[in-house]
Amino acid sequence: MKTFFGCAFIEEDKLKEAGINHPIKLEYYKQINEDYTGSKDKAKYGIQIVKTEYLSNEPKVETKSIKYITNDELEEDRILTKFKENQVSLINAEEIISELLRKNF
Repeated sequence: MKTFFGCAFIEEDKLKEAGINHPIKLEYYKQINEDYTGSKDKAKYGIQIVKTEYLSNEPKVETKSIKYITNDELEEDRILTKFKENQVSLINAEEIISELLRKNF
């Protein structure tokens, strides 16, 4: 099950710097893993990122899910807040999660 957390449009100057001339929206979702059993092997919460590029002819949509991140919903919220504030996209999401979780230990 997933619930909407928030969204952000990538800033225009960042897009121009990368040579991109169309808007890009990032949506962030909280996921509760359906297969969670309460075991330590699998975390209860994950995230999903949906990237929509508004090209001239039709939107291009990409999705990335990272299922097993944490058992702490507040930690999941902190990660998603960081993602939204920093406009984290699909490419570097896993690396940033690893970095954020490492800082907590």
